Amino acid sequence: MGKSAVSSPQRDTTVRGYAWSRAWHATLAVVVLVALVIQVTLVITGGTDVNSGRSTQHLDVGTRLLRLFSYFTIQSNLIVLVAAVSLALRSGRDGRLWRVVRLDALLGIVITGIVYATVLANLMEHEGAAAWANAGFHYVSPWLTLLGWLLFGPRPRIDRATMAWALAWPLAWIAYTFAHGAVSGWYPYPFLDVTALGYAAALRNTAVVVLVALVLVAVLKVADGRLGVVTRRRAASGAP
Repeated sequence: MGKSAVSSPQRDTTVRGYAWSRAWHATLAVVVLVALVIQVTLVITGGTDVNSGRSTQHLDVGTRLLRLFSYFTIQSNLIVLVAAVSLALRSGRDGRLWRVVRLDALLGIVITGIVYATVLANLMEHEGAAAWANAGFHYVSPWLTLLGWLLFGPRPRIDRATMAWALAWPLAWIAYTFAHGAVSGWYPYPFLDVTALGYAAALRNTAVVVLVALVLVAVLKVADGRLGVVTRRRAASGAP
């Protein structure tokens, strides 16, 4: 009798938390999906690329799409979409591969938000549909993702192996970006543009972003552990 009385509020609290988590991540998934649909439509029709603020009319469709999906912003938002949909379906999701995807979503999209706000936002202006897509990619998605993780977890999910594997994608993106740029002469962001800056400056700027990523991963791991303790205590006490 006593056990049932204690466990029932705990189950109710858990159910309510899962419901809020599913709703939050479903909303996040819709925001990212709408922004992606708008951006892909604009690019296919020769409209504005929100990542550069420029028209894509002078390029063939294949090149437009290749460049679009070469942006760290777009790849980050795609990973966020995958993670958000999975959490909207099952809030307590876990698994080795899923942990890496989840951390990559957090890492990539927070870096996207920081870099855009501090480096890129003042370099471009958007109007109409492009402004909506830009807001979704660079403002709503980063902070909804981070706040959703802080509020709902799930946690703990970040260990050393997850951290190491999560860094593979950003490093692969850097290698691809410089290789692609060497062949095509196109670089997705001005602070990586070897043609304009030279390799020394572009690599220095890249190193700064990598350092930010390493610090961010470490902060996320510490926060994951400490918030995990709080979550377990709240669950044990039956607190909402």
